[in-house]
Amino acid sequence: MNSENKPTWKYLLSDIDFDEYETNAVLDVLNSKWLSMGPRTKEFEKHLGRFADVPFTLATANCTAALHMALMCLGIGQGDEVIVPSLTFVATSNAVLYTGASPVFADISSLDCPLLEPEAIEKKITQQTKAIIVMHYAGYPCDMDKITALAKKHNLYIIEDAAHAVGSYYGDKMCGTIGHIGCFSFFANKNLPVGEGGMLVTRSKEIYDRAARLRSHGMTSLTWDRVRGHAYSYDVVDLGYNYRPTEISAAIGLVQLQKLPGNNVARNKVFEEYIKGLSNNDNIMLPFSKTVTDGRYARHLFPIVLNENINRKSFIAKLRDNGIQTSIHYPPVHKFSYYQSILRGDQAQALNNTEAYGRRVVTLPMHPMLTKDDVREICTCVELALNVIS
Repeated sequence: MNSENKPTWKYLLSDIDFDEYETNAVLDVLNSKWLSMGPRTKEFEKHLGRFADVPFTLATANCTAALHMALMCLGIGQGDEVIVPSLTFVATSNAVLYTGASPVFADISSLDCPLLEPEAIEKKITQQTKAIIVMHYAGYPCDMDKITALAKKHNLYIIEDAAHAVGSYYGDKMCGTIGHIGCFSFFANKNLPVGEGGMLVTRSKEIYDRAARLRSHGMTSLTWDRVRGHAYSYDVVDLGYNYRPTEISAAIGLVQLQKLPGNNVARNKVFEEYIKGLSNNDNIMLPFSKTVTDGRYARHLFPIVLNENINRKSFIAKLRDNGIQTSIHYPPVHKFSYYQSILRGDQAQALNNTEAYGRRVVTLPMHPMLTKDDVREICTCVELALNVIS
């Protein structure tokens, strides 16, 4: 610890692969003197569309904005219910509340497969259910075959919260492109980091057109259109929002998109090294450990699940003392004070797996700059910490 009693991290939870390419891309934007949404945003949308093999892409200020617009485009509103995971970042369910609809939480399958369970989803479907938001936790796809079949059976929309899953695949389709709408996050700790940013993707021209209006105050033309002489005025045809990205974020995104495949491969190597180093420890469970050679995953997080007898605070403190930053992904949303104050009992019933996972999960460092030696040292520190407190 330093003099201010703050940890000095040897191994950060996440880190960013930035170099002179991002610097030059940002300088180009500054030199252009056009900072708000413009040509680089269009280029970023186009390239992300090619990468994901999806026809319609819309860059947004953040993933929360994309989720909100997704729900609005599907007509979700007052009196409707949307089934969501509680094991997610709070933005997933907050977006439902923004529309006036009610989030209904469904459980995960198990502690070693902490993804929305299709059977748990079906149990929560009512006459008021209009949509399901799946969240591809840690970069691993939910069972989209079963969930898609459920949605068709009950005439429901599917929104994919793919904040963790840019570059993850379910069969031959990239996560985010399977349901009616997909939403990506480019927050500073994500696989494709730009600082703040997101992307809405869809195969529906109708959804895309409405989302494009909602993104910019419901206007029929944009400032960049008028600068180019493509329009001289505008109408407002919808109650929209200011969910626009900036040219700076798009410029960084273009560089990071080129690096993404290689960095996801590097993450996979980190994952494999973790599995080698920790798979024989009886004090922890390793979610997704069976996916070492199965499919293409973004490997956004590396969560471990402690045995019930392990004191999580003590474990985290031991790693902190060794300069290893950790986190908890995630405290269950339905347990937050605000949600406890607004939820009906039936909105958060039977979430035993989610609650157990939330009590016992710890997230270890995961990013493409970690070397084999780094991961081996982290594994050694994990083993030593478990030996001391178990």
